[in-house]
Amino acid sequence: MIGPFKILLAESDMEIAMITKNYLTSLGYPTIICNNGKDALSCFKSEKLSFVIVDANLPLTNSFDLVKEIHRVNNELPIFLIGNLTRHDDIVKGLRAGAIEFLACPFSIEELGLRINAILKLQKLTERSKHTVNLGHYRIDTERHMLIINNKERHLTTKEMELLLLFIDHLNRVVERRVALKKIWNQENYFSARNMDVYIKKLRSLLCEDPNIRLENVHGVGYKLSVFI
Repeated sequence: MIGPFKILLAESDMEIAMITKNYLTSLGYPTIICNNGKDALSCFKSEKLSFVIVDANLPLTNSFDLVKEIHRVNNELPIFLIGNLTRHDDIVKGLRAGAIEFLACPFSIEELGLRINAILKLQKLTERSKHTVNLGHYRIDTERHMLIINNKERHLTTKEMELLLLFIDHLNRVVERRVALKKIWNQENYFSARNMDVYIKKLRSLLCEDPNIRLENVHGVGYKLSVFI
């Protein structure tokens, strides 16, 4: 996993929050506590997170809406819902919003730790299998940051790699400009937008050797990477 591991714990009960944080920290997982949905969303936008745990009954912001927004911006970030949901429809609603697990209270703190460990092991296995990505006639070595075609290798910067992989994850679909800015630059302002324009231009020049690949602007919305067969 790129960068330091960090968990966001959005929990309204501070006693539960502190117990959970202390336990996760003892496992080597630095944890940030937010006791309402508004602060949790702000933290998600400003921090580089690896995991999110959301209390199903948060104040200020609906917990399901929080999960849905986090998942919309970063659909690879694991989200756990915890709480006293008893209705089957509410549990299904949370999972459909983007949560990958639901733990009903009271739950074992050790179980939470084990479930997090299991997800992380699965992610590592998945990441290892993704060292090579194919795009048209290109092969992308994500470990060495290389774009390869006809035995020619071009090195990609970290930002170029992250941006290209974001477009590949949404192949033949539009990536909103603001989503790309928040995902790659963690902010949405004039300078990061101009910076992204430079990277888009560079990626177009790198991908021009395969005529079946097109990275195009979708006016007023964002970008679309397409492969034509």
